[in-house]
Amino acid sequence: MNGFWRMVTPVVKNLIIINAVIWIATVILGDSSYQYLALFPFESQYFQPFQLVSHMFMHGGFWHLFFNMYTLMIFGTALERMWGGNKFLVFYFVTGLGAALCHNLVLHLQIEHFIQIGDMASAAMTKVIPTVGASGAIYGVLLGYAMLFPNQILQLIFPPVALKAKYFVLIFGGIELITGLTGMGGNVAHFAHLGGMLFGLILILYWKKKKRMYN
Repeated sequence: MNGFWRMVTPVVKNLIIINAVIWIATVILGDSSYQYLALFPFESQYFQPFQLVSHMFMHGGFWHLFFNMYTLMIFGTALERMWGGNKFLVFYFVTGLGAALCHNLVLHLQIEHFIQIGDMASAAMTKVIPTVGASGAIYGVLLGYAMLFPNQILQLIFPPVALKAKYFVLIFGGIELITGLTGMGGNVAHFAHLGGMLFGLILILYWKKKKRMYN
């Protein structure tokens, strides 16, 4: 394990450490920390602009943190090796912020809809639902990996199949879109995931157009 950890690139390693430390701090401090650092809808009395960043370092539990950081370690390390630390960090935060903006835009539309139909209870409830996690940026990282290494074979554990990275991301994106539109995904922020992928796509296409992909 120590040998594997040494292979992790510096920015990814620091992001994992910061996320882990903040999660431990939230466990010690209790739920009150989520009122300040989680992301609330723009209409909420609890919303603060810094939450667009701070929510990326908050997680709902150990396994939420574990799967996000494991994915970041595997795929983020590959991107950081290709781009370097500074460019990867820009990509990570752009996708994370893009995810937050898309998520809150969807919540804004939901709140407006509830108000229009006179369902004030649902509107009020939506305003106080917090969102936490690095998942938006993680989905951006997955999108970036698929664009840089489209034909890399990924072996899935469940279901036990092997897929090229480009198909893996297309399938995941499709699942997020369907579950987001149908509401089948429960409390998962599907449009944050899609927002991370969207902003990752836009940024990579911009870099390609400006011939700044690897410099």
